[in-house]
Amino acid sequence: MQKLSFHHKTSQRLYRSQQPVTCVRARRGAALVEAAIVLPLFFLTIFAIVEFGRAMMVSQLVTNAARLGARAAILEGSSNTDVTKTITDFLKQSTNVNAADVTVAIEILPDPDNKDPAGQLSSSNLGDIITVKVDVPFNNVALLPGTFLKGKKLNGIASMRHE
Repeated sequence: MQKLSFHHKTSQRLYRSQQPVTCVRARRGAALVEAAIVLPLFFLTIFAIVEFGRAMMVSQLVTNAARLGARAAILEGSSNTDVTKTITDFLKQSTNVNAADVTVAIEILPDPDNKDPAGQLSSSNLGDIITVKVDVPFNNVALLPGTFLKGKKLNGIASMRHE
């Protein structure tokens, strides 16, 4: 009995491995259709991962630029123009974005004992809180045209007390 059962399984294996040629050709057509459906979705997913990864990287660099600008702003003798130039130079080097595409906003919250500097760093005093906001449109730093994040802005904010 065992010998017949073993022989029966062996003959099934031989039979399955000897498929007609037409069956193999039909399977190739099915694989082609499956690939035509799956590959565009696969590449779309890969491109989305690349774009969102780029957005996260540039967003971190914009935050670093805001922090760098805030550090420059709290020093004695700094001006709004100097801080803006520091930020745009950093972003030009790190992300290759033009200075015209970068928006820098500097806000000064005066210390209760100080007078209002009217938004000018040269008039700010010790204890004032300086906030630097930086915005960059993602379209200007995207790797692929027609991006997933078209029209979005990447921003960074940093606040420090004037020294």
